[in-house]
Order: sequence, then C-alpha cells, then structure tokens
Amino acid sequence: MKRIILLSCSALALFSCSKQGKDDTYKIIYEDQTKVAENAKAIKDKQPIKLIPGLKIDLWASDSLLQDPVAIAVDDKGAIFVNSTNRNKASEFDIRGHRDWMTESIGFQTVEDRRAFLHRTFAPENSAKNTWLPDMNGDGSHDWLDLKVEKEEIYKVEDLNGDGYADQSTRVFNGFNEEVTDVAGGLLVRKKDAFVAIGPDLMRLKHKGGQWMNPESISTGYAVHIGFGGHGMSGVTEGPDGKIYWQIGDIGANITAKDGKQYKNPNSGVIVRSNPDGSEFEVYASGLRNTHEFVFDNYGNLISSDNDGDHPGESERLVHVVEGSDAGWRSNWQYGKYTDPRNNQYKVWMDEKLYVPRWEGQAAYIIPPIRNFHNGPTGMLWNPGTALGKRWTNKFFLVEFVGNANMSHIWSFDLKPKGASFDFKSEEDVIKGILPTGIRFGPEGALYASDWIFGWDTKNYGRIWKIDVDEKENDLKAEREQTKQYIQQDYAKQSLTQLYDLLFYADQRVRLKAQYELAERKASATFVKAVQQKENQLARVHGIWGLGQIKSAASIQPLLADTDEEIVAQAAKALGDIFDASASDQLIPLVASTNPRVSFFAAQALGRIRSEKAIPALLKLVETNADKDLYLRHAAVLALSRIGQAEPMLALQNSPNRSLRIAAVLVLRRLAHPGIQAFLQDSNEYIVAEAARAINDDESIPAALPALAATLADSRLKDEVIIRRAINACLRVGSTKEIELLIAYSERTGIPEALRAEAIATLGSWANPSVMDRVDGRHRGVLERNPADVIARIQPKIPGFLASENPDVLIATAKLVAELQLKSFTEIEINLFKNHPNAKVRAALLSSLAELQTPQLGSILEKGISDEDKNVRGIALSNLNKIELSATELPAITKPIFEKGSLTEQQSLLQSMAKMKPTNTSAILADLIQRMVDNQLPSGIKLDLMEAVEASNEEKLVAKLDALKVKGTLTDEFKEALYGGSVADGRNIFNYNSTVQCVRCHIVGGEGTNVGPNLKGVASRLTREQLLQALIEPSARISPGYGTTNFVLTDGQEVSGSIISETDELVQLKTNDAEPLRIPVTRIKSRENLPSGMPPMGSLMSKREIRDVVEYLSSLK
Repeated sequence: MKRIILLSCSALALFSCSKQGKDDTYKIIYEDQTKVAENAKAIKDKQPIKLIPGLKIDLWASDSLLQDPVAIAVDDKGAIFVNSTNRNKASEFDIRGHRDWMTESIGFQTVEDRRAFLHRTFAPENSAKNTWLPDMNGDGSHDWLDLKVEKEEIYKVEDLNGDGYADQSTRVFNGFNEEVTDVAGGLLVRKKDAFVAIGPDLMRLKHKGGQWMNPESISTGYAVHIGFGGHGMSGVTEGPDGKIYWQIGDIGANITAKDGKQYKNPNSGVIVRSNPDGSEFEVYASGLRNTHEFVFDNYGNLISSDNDGDHPGESERLVHVVEGSDAGWRSNWQYGKYTDPRNNQYKVWMDEKLYVPRWEGQAAYIIPPIRNFHNGPTGMLWNPGTALGKRWTNKFFLVEFVGNANMSHIWSFDLKPKGASFDFKSEEDVIKGILPTGIRFGPEGALYASDWIFGWDTKNYGRIWKIDVDEKENDLKAEREQTKQYIQQDYAKQSLTQLYDLLFYADQRVRLKAQYELAERKASATFVKAVQQKENQLARVHGIWGLGQIKSAASIQPLLADTDEEIVAQAAKALGDIFDASASDQLIPLVASTNPRVSFFAAQALGRIRSEKAIPALLKLVETNADKDLYLRHAAVLALSRIGQAEPMLALQNSPNRSLRIAAVLVLRRLAHPGIQAFLQDSNEYIVAEAARAINDDESIPAALPALAATLADSRLKDEVIIRRAINACLRVGSTKEIELLIAYSERTGIPEALRAEAIATLGSWANPSVMDRVDGRHRGVLERNPADVIARIQPKIPGFLASENPDVLIATAKLVAELQLKSFTEIEINLFKNHPNAKVRAALLSSLAELQTPQLGSILEKGISDEDKNVRGIALSNLNKIELSATELPAITKPIFEKGSLTEQQSLLQSMAKMKPTNTSAILADLIQRMVDNQLPSGIKLDLMEAVEASNEEKLVAKLDALKVKGTLTDEFKEALYGGSVADGRNIFNYNSTVQCVRCHIVGGEGTNVGPNLKGVASRLTREQLLQALIEPSARISPGYGTTNFVLTDGQEVSGSIISETDELVQLKTNDAEPLRIPVTRIKSRENLPSGMPPMGSLMSKREIRDVVEYLSSLK
C-alpha cells in the first residue's frame, strides 16, 4: 500500500491558539486515489465481520488517513471530522493504575485541586521518583511540565473524487495541552463553528476558509478527579431547543456559569446545556456514570445508555434522561472506601439495588433505568427518518465497545411508551467484528463508524467504515437523495416559504436545520403558521421548538388548549424552558391531565417558573399518581423543590397519605432542609430510610445528623439502610451522647450481628476514623479526636463483648481493643486466644495482642506458631518482628519452618523477616537464596524471599538475587508469581478489584460477562505458565473465538479471522465467509495476533496480586 504523502502548508494554515499559544502547521495526508479502493477491499477482506442481512459494509477511510478516533462529526457536505487522541498516552491518567492516589483524588472538589495535586506529585524535585513519566519536553526532568506537551488533534477526512472512498485527511486543529487537559471525547461541527468536549472545558472554535481558530472556553470546571479512563467529556450535540448539550462522566464537575451561579457535582456525571456562547447554562441531569453519547428522538426525548459501576452482577443501563433527574450513581461508590482497612465493604449501589429497573423498596430519589443493557456504550444515534431503509426508521443505534472487535457490536433497538416515559420494545444485532467508537449518519443516509481497531490504548492509526443497506433493501433511495440535497443547501439563502416547507420534511436533520435558520431570523410568523396547521404533527413540534428558541411565549400559550395532547405537552415544556411565568394559570389545570406527558411537562414548567400557586395542584398530582409513575413523581418533586417552599412540605409529616410524605422527604432533600429530620419519626420505615439517605449521603444535611444518630435508639427500626446511616451519624456528630448510643445498640439483643459488629467497629475507629464515609464513601476529610471519651465509656462493656458467642462481634471487639490500645484486656484476650474453637476469632485476637505489644507476646506467638490452623500460624510468624530476637535466636525458629513448615508459614515468616534488622537476617536469607537456586525450597516462596532480600538493602545480598531472576520475555519477569498465591485472595481480586475488573469481561460460575473467554475449567486447558502469560502478555495467545489473527501462508496469501479451534494439525478460522476456513498448520508461514482488548495486568496489579490470581485461576478445573 502506498501509505501517505505528507505536506506542510504553513503559509496556508498557520494560526495562533489563544490558550495553547502558537499552533503547529497544518498536516495534509493524501491517499493514492488509484489504489484506495483496492487497499480498502484488502483490509475489509481480512476483517471477520458479521453483518445483519440486508446491510453491507465498506471501508471508507483507511488506516493511513486517521489515528485513534474517539468521536466523529459529519458536516453538511459529507466530510467527516475526527478527534484523535494523543493525551491518553502519557498525559492523562487512569486511577486504576495509581491506586495510591485514590483516597486523595476522591476528595478533590475542583479542577484546581487536581492541578495542585499534579504540581505537587510531579514537582521537579520529585523527578527521580517519577522516571516512569516520559520526559516529553526533553528538559531532563520528569515533572508536570511534561503533561503540557501532548496535544489532541482534529482531522477533516474527505472523499475528494466521489468514488466512495476517502482520499484526503487534513489536520484542522492541533492543541489543547494544559497539564489538566483531559482527552477530547466529543465533537460537534456546525456551519460557522465547532465545539470540542475536552475537560476541563467545552471549547468553541470558529472556522473560516478551512482554518479552525480562536479556541474559546464557553464552560469550564470539568474533570475534577483522576478517575476511570474514558469517563471524560463527550456527547456534545445540538438539542432541539437550539442549545448545546454535552456530558462529563463521573470524574465530575464543579462549574461556575457565566452568570456566577455555581453547580457542584464533583462525584457524578452530568448532562448539561447552554446557549452556544455559554449563557443560560443549566445542569440538565446528574447521578450518571458516563452517558458517553445521547440522542434526541423526534419528540425531543433524551435517550442514552449509561456505564455500570463495574461490580459483579450488574450491567450497563438504558436510560430515559429527563431534566433535573438523578440516576443515582456516585464515583465514591466504586473506589476509595473499599481499599481502606479502617472502613467497611458496604456498597450502596449494589446492596441497595440502585442499578436495576424499579423494584418495590428502591430508593425514591433516583430515576432508575428502563432496563439493564449492553456493555461499554459509546457512540449512539437516532435514525432521523430517511437514513438506511424503512426497516430502520424510528430506531436507535448503540455501540457496544469492549476493546475486542470480535465481541463488540452496534445494536439497534426501539422503545414503546409507558406512562410519562418508555419501556423496551425490541433490539437487533446490526454488526459485530469492528471496534466502533463514534457513529454518525452521512447526508446521504449511510451510517459511518469510526474504528479503534483493537484494544484500549492508542496505536497511531484508525479507520472509518460505511454501513448501508444493500440494493434489495434500498427502499428509501429517492428520499435519501432528496435529503442529501436538502442538507447540503445553504439555508441562509432560502426564503421563508422554502424553510417553512422544510419543517414538514421526513428527515429530522432537515427539519432542525430549517428550524435553526428560522430562529436565527426570528421568524415567529413562520413558526406560528407551522403550529396552526393540523396535518403534520412533527412540523408543529418544530414550530413550538422554534418559538421557544426565540422566546415567543405569546405564540406558544394558545397551544396549551390544543386538541392534540402531544402539542399541549410540547407547548408546556417550551414555556417552562423559557421561564414564562405568565403561563402559570394555564399550566396549573394541565397538571391533572390524564395524559402523562401533558401532566409531566406542565409540572416541570411550573417548577421552572416557580409558581407558588401551583403547589396544591402539584401535591394533588403526587396523591393521585400514588407513586405508580416515577417520572410523574419526579416532575412534581422537582417542581416543588424549585418553588422552594419548605413549610408545605413540613406540614405533610402527619399526612395519612404515604405518597405525599415520600414526596415531602424528596423535596426537603433537594432543599437540604434540616426539617427533614421530622420524618425520621414516620411510622413507615421506607420513609424513614429515605430521610436517612437524604441526611447522611452526598453533602449531607449536617444539622439533621444528631436526629439521625438518635434513631439508633428506636427499637422499631430494623432496615439496614437506616441503621448503617444512624451508626455513621453517631461517628460524624461525635459527642459523648453518640458514644452512648453506639454502645447501647451494641448491647441490644435481637439485632443482626453484622450491624452489631459495625457499631463496635465504629467505636474502635472513633478517635481516628476513615476519611471516607462509612456508608456512601464520600470523602469527609481527616478527623482526629481524643480517645479518652470513648475509652472511658467503652471499657466497662468490653468484657461483655468478649463474652459473646458470635464470631463477628468478637472479631470486631478484638480490633477495637487494638485500635484504642486497651491493654487492660490482654489477659481476657490471651485466654480467649488459647481456648476459642473458631480459627478466625483466634486470628483476630492474635493480631490484636500483637498490636497491643503485650509483654507476653513472645509466648503468645510461640503458641500461635503451633496452632492447628495455618492462617493463625501465618499471623504469628508474620508478627515475629515485633519481639526481640537476636541473630542467634532467630535460626532456631526459622530452621524448622523452612524445613517442614507449610507454604503459608514460610511466606509469613519471610514477610516478618523483611521487617527485621538485616544484621539478624542476612545469613539466613543468603542460605535461603542458595537453597532456592538449588531447588531445595518450594517455588511458592520465591517472591517472598526476593521481597525480604530487597527490603534488607544489603548490597551483597541483593546482588545474589540475580541468580533467581529469569531473564527473557516480559512474562519471565513475573515467574516468581507462578506459585504460592491465595485462592481466596485471588477470587476476591477477580470479583471485586475495581482496578483490574476481571469479572467485567469473564464468566466464572455464572457471574460476569462474555466479553472475554468463559473461564470455567480454564485450569484444565491452560498450564500455570500460560495463565501467567495471559495476564502479563494477553496478546501472546488468543483464546479461540476472541481476537483476530493474521496468517501469512506458504503461497504468499494473507488471511485474517477469529480462531474457532486449533490443533497441532489444523486451524479453523472464522472469516467473512459463511463457512469456516480450514488451514493445515503446514501451510502457515507466519502468524500475528492483533493485540487483545485486555490490558496487560503487570502494570495494574502487584506481583503478589498476580500470584493470587494465578492461584485462583489454577483452581478452576
């Protein structure tokens, strides 16, 4: 293939960038037009694509024309703009690779907090510690200035000769490179400007004569945290109201709008909107994780798919996002708290089932999903009306991106009305075998998909595919040609009559383009004409939207009396959007409409105009709806909270109507009103739970925390949702009264032992609690207290706790005794340790006694070393460094352990020796190294031995380690992790570690997903060496059915596909053909696996963790 011709056009295209400084010259890439079709076909033939019957696919832009496409936009002429990322190579961080940053990152409240962290962490004086960070600017220092080098690029890709294949790519912008700049994730191109979603800003660029210039931030404050990669800003689009919409994932936002109003959402994703100049900014919805892209249907309903929280047992969520809604997600429900040993493992998102569609008892403050849905949603489309063929009208299209082309899809689905929202109707698998990121329709109606090709990391190339109906299915051919002509026209040159006619057209893109032009001209009479006719409902809808754009309330108000209920609903929505207070009297009766959409938008509008007169009607809506339609309840609650009158809500605390009391709590939560504490006395536990959530979670309602803490004394309350928050409130309020409450609860009979243990654990952490909330994981900050108060009150109760027969209580109490250093209870603990039948209790007691540094520790550890349970023996050995052992005493202990002890004992002893004085351990370690070289010790302690030697800092000893290190492949560098792991710890990492997320892609025991191979019986198929290689070098060997392999055959032929099966004699390959291709091994000259979508684990896990996972996988036989 003739790759590229690169031209510098500095005289033509040099421009300055106000934020980044002088920009680079344009870069133009030409594809050889005589070879482009041939090359495209060759690439396509190698790609094992599965396409739904009736569609065809062609490669439109090849690898040479673009690189690493994240999002695409199509202009009216059919040119495709691509934002290509460079910054995720070395300038943007994924928290999974920096777990030591998690606690600090989750506490950031602003982008400036993140900037300060980067400056501090990557200060020039820390260069020696940060050599892993590439010296991008070549100044010899690895510091934060290196984060200001890599730039994001935007390319314009075109088919100049009209042969159906792109042949030129022009870099139209190269910039965005501050140290806090994220990855560009969204792109919108209009006639005179373009918008790029790239944290911390939504950037607007003006373009003229092929140049993109004068970057201007129209909104800033995005990407507060260092979080999960790919959860940045994206989805920028122009809404039906003429506003610009975009989203930020759960790395959060703290925005100060142009009018000075602050919008704080640091711990959740949000969808926001504003005018193109940044004015009239609003947070449209919150509580999202990452709605990478979203679309508006013909009636302006916003539909998206939101990423899940990567917990076992959940999946992504198909969502109907309405204004003011909270979908329930918080970033602190994924990481931070769960790796803090001073905290617990309670997961609000999972344990309270916020991630599933509505169920009886679900938290009332959220809008749950329509249904759980496909993995990795990225690109999304709504068929505007004439795209593809008739089969695809009124369909949504959604990309499933999982880092592996063979397991990624584009899905098509549709919805059906359900109350004020929707229910799922049907879906089809459109295509499998490419790795799409963004998808867009071209003017002619074909679907274009940018292709990441494979994996997750950048690779400096990418593709764009064109998906279209075949000739038999091309039943909209004439309409599509007409649409193309209409889209490509200059509407500024069209008459009002021509634009009016286009409001009736079958394609939403044409209707919107006409609407926007008419709004630009303030053509209210044309819009009025459109809404007054009755033959075409969609033309009327666009007329209403246009009148809303120009704020012509007087022209919209009469439509509130229209006979078409959808028109009434659209009119109510538009009047609310433009804050038309004069419509209040007309809107109030509509709240009682039997049409749920009319009722919904009337309530929403009354809230936006803050009509106090509407309060009775809104409360009546709550009462008559009786919690049946969550969207109607949401609309009423949102309206009441915007009206902002707390007194009518407080008056409902004694209402006999449950729905009214629920609504009151929800309104008071939004108002953060301390009066919500009155509902903690409600007779209905569901309402008490909702009040408890409101008081404790998120930013909390601090003034109501004492009342929440007091509920711990209410014996009628049993719900774990309430009790955990009451316990936590006691910790946060922190007076002696709350200590007494916790103690009293801990002594109560008939309560769940897990909650009793949580109360005791909370008392133990009283003086120095975790910085993260014990319930929702929110960063609460460092808190230090004098332990005297809690010690004085808890000491008399300890004997009773230690007399408990419940293991959980005993374990929690042992930990409390150690944390508070209550040495007066050592004798009781010693006796329990010597006699208790439960090994877990003995282990906890032994750890407690070791922390207390009791004088009898030597004899206690001696008994522990001889315990019948290997874990207890291991704990005893791992604490030997806490007693004085001379160089002559130590061998008497180590010799029998390394001769006859179990693997766990030997590992524990080495961990303890790593903390001892080198003068006492060097001789023993030197002997062990030689014995390991001579294969006289189990391989399972090799890693522990190497760590103990390295910890000694003895140069001669460390030098001896070279004899143990295997040199060769990357996998060889991890050979010490082959043996000696813990099955239990490996299972825990596999299922729950948010950094590696194994269960996100693999199924074990029915849990997980099929993005990667099913691991049932994997140990029967693969050796330990192969399992280790799969973790460290996942592309070295591709499991059958996953990934793509390129083969060069002995006759020079090249074939590609997904391996179905492989033996020593034959490879069966799945290609584009219907039948598998059978290749004798003797015909294969060479083979190359495309990189796996699984990231190498060596950079995400420690060697100890890898060892544990290998051990766990080796148990799956």
